[in-house]
Amino acid sequence: MSDDPYELLGVSKTASVDEIRKAYRKLAKELHPDLNPGDKSTEDRFKKVSAAHSLLSDAEQRARFDRGEIDGSGADTPQQRYYRHYADSDPSGRYHSDAGYRDFEGASDIFSDLFGRGSDGQARFRARGQNVHYRLVVSFLDAINGAKQQLNLPDGSTIDLTIPAGSKSGTILRLRGKGHPGLGDGPSGDALVELTVAPHAQFSREGDDIIVELPISLDEAILGAKIEVPGASGRLRVTVPKGSSSGDVLRLRGKGAPKGDGRHGDQRVVLKVVMPNTIDDGLEAFMEEWRKEHAYNPRETSGGNQ
Repeated sequence: MSDDPYELLGVSKTASVDEIRKAYRKLAKELHPDLNPGDKSTEDRFKKVSAAHSLLSDAEQRARFDRGEIDGSGADTPQQRYYRHYADSDPSGRYHSDAGYRDFEGASDIFSDLFGRGSDGQARFRARGQNVHYRLVVSFLDAINGAKQQLNLPDGSTIDLTIPAGSKSGTILRLRGKGHPGLGDGPSGDALVELTVAPHAQFSREGDDIIVELPISLDEAILGAKIEVPGASGRLRVTVPKGSSSGDVLRLRGKGAPKGDGRHGDQRVVLKVVMPNTIDDGLEAFMEEWRKEHAYNPRETSGGNQ
């Protein structure tokens, strides 16, 4: 399977952001692991498609890929690696001095930081190692619930990560001492891992609230019902009130994303009334009679006639 993000999503290199989003949503619904339990190859393809969407949805990353500066995983290409390590690295990853450059009177402090002395009394050059930067795509549910995950490095090694519950896209995990080694007896740099949360086929997120659309039948909307609804941590039960309409929202308190202080956001269940596939004679006749006595115009109150 190609690692080219355009080929993975089946779009051209001139595709618009909207075209990329539509292509991803179509593939996500087809490949999502919840819909293909136990199918490892489909799960792997879903992860690659999610990573491709994440890269092409980021204008800067997409431009860098188009210029050949990074590959489909977001890693620097070999010809760019040396420059990027020095041009884009965290400032704290360069030569380190607590004294700073406020004036030349602190020069001795600067050089004492850069040049330590060995057991033989000779000066030894020392510098903090460079930070390294990675991007990792995590699934929506792993970001909400927290998970253990491995990050595959360009050299074939791996780093074990703990994804904190409630993580969002843009969350940066700092792994102390996992960057490039220092020079002399200088400390190693850090590994900075930026998380990108892949979209989910059913759930979306607004702040700390999780949103899911719940299709209901015509009779459930009219008569009310008790229905199971998917939740980020398992199935939940909701009560659909009598006379519900599409767009009505049921709020499940404390069933959303963790906030980091022991509290959780809410889960919002958006109702969508779905008509039966066929309107039989009985339903049609009933509605004809019902309309004679109970006809109403919802557009009068919704502003649809304005």
